[in-house]
Amino acid sequence: MRSPSGRSLLEANDPEIHAALVGEEARQSAGIELIPSENYTYPEVLVALGSVFTNKYSEGYPGRRYYGGQEYTDVIERLARNRARKLFGAEHANVQPLSGAPMNAAVYLSMLEPGDTVLGMDLSHGGHLTHGAPVSHMGTLYNWIRYKSEPDNQGRIDFDALRETARQHRPKMIVCGYSSYPRDYDYAEFKAIADEVGALTMADVSHIGGLIAGGVMRNPCDYGFDFVTTTTHKSLRGPRGGMILTKKAFRRDIDRSVFPGLQGGPHMNQVAGTAIALGKALEPAFADYAQRVLDNAQTLASALMQGGANLVTGGTDNHMMVLDCVQSFGIDGRVAEETLDSISITTNKQVIPDDPNPPLRPSGIRLGTPAATTRGMGDAEMARLAGWIIDALRNHEDSAALARLKGEVEETCSGFPVPGVEP
Repeated sequence: MRSPSGRSLLEANDPEIHAALVGEEARQSAGIELIPSENYTYPEVLVALGSVFTNKYSEGYPGRRYYGGQEYTDVIERLARNRARKLFGAEHANVQPLSGAPMNAAVYLSMLEPGDTVLGMDLSHGGHLTHGAPVSHMGTLYNWIRYKSEPDNQGRIDFDALRETARQHRPKMIVCGYSSYPRDYDYAEFKAIADEVGALTMADVSHIGGLIAGGVMRNPCDYGFDFVTTTTHKSLRGPRGGMILTKKAFRRDIDRSVFPGLQGGPHMNQVAGTAIALGKALEPAFADYAQRVLDNAQTLASALMQGGANLVTGGTDNHMMVLDCVQSFGIDGRVAEETLDSISITTNKQVIPDDPNPPLRPSGIRLGTPAATTRGMGDAEMARLAGWIIDALRNHEDSAALARLKGEVEETCSGFPVPGVEP
């Protein structure tokens, strides 16, 4: 007699949780995720996340654990570290951070003293909460000086102005990276400015880690950055987690900052999933995937602009774009997000540069193509997505029009299965 599967056990013993799981699978399958920070992970990663590695405490590092029984946890962590180093050309990799925020905090806490000056990107111009936002603990612990993009120059960064700011404030660290910035970074310029003022360099490439791994965007490791951080989900398609890449000179400082400085035992099921995703990213097919993500972003951005939508940087160099809904459609980002939700297109409301509106009712929404690309969508689907978005936002009060659009979206999505979800 066969033992019952985990799903049938869950259904029998906790039907409420089972129903929510089934509902989420249906939601993901019926609609499309356009949030740039979301993606569909590999089925193999889902297996690792639900594996017996969940049971194991592994405080410490391979060969230097505090508990016994670590022969297989050491195997997967070494694999993850080796694959990360090879993929990004890094001298050292720490794969234990539980997510992006503690990943960045571990770097700051290893290198900075309270009150030290750090130069980072302004949140409304595309930076991240962990890049000095006043509402974050890191924002209050250090003296953050913020640089901005130039909206009138397609979101480019004025490096002459940034150099003068660095000369004036003499930061101990310069952070580049973004959460909603649709351009690539000129790492050589950042490094030159940092060297001039004697600052450490850190690049947070959480959004574009997979695109760097796929060789379609610049790699800060190639420019001698001291620290490169990336989440392992998003464009890398791994589990939710973080990773720190650094030079050998900083290896001990970073490892001690992650453990025991900031967190306890790593989640070894997550580390196993990270190792799997990094292995996938080393395969030739991943480079093709990364290029398709960029191609789809270009197609979607162009179609939106041709349809009258205003993108805050006039296009994109990466996988994302930020749409100014107030200027384009006379509605704020919250209304836009809710409207698109109603037709099974998931986006997120987003501040625009120097947004006059509050964060919970910002002027824009953020769109990205990794998840749609993972499901196999291409140019034709991107053009249709742009049309649906524009039609919905222009007719956000027309329930009949929205119902029609919802049917069209879900009919199209039915032809593109979600990895790991059985039809």
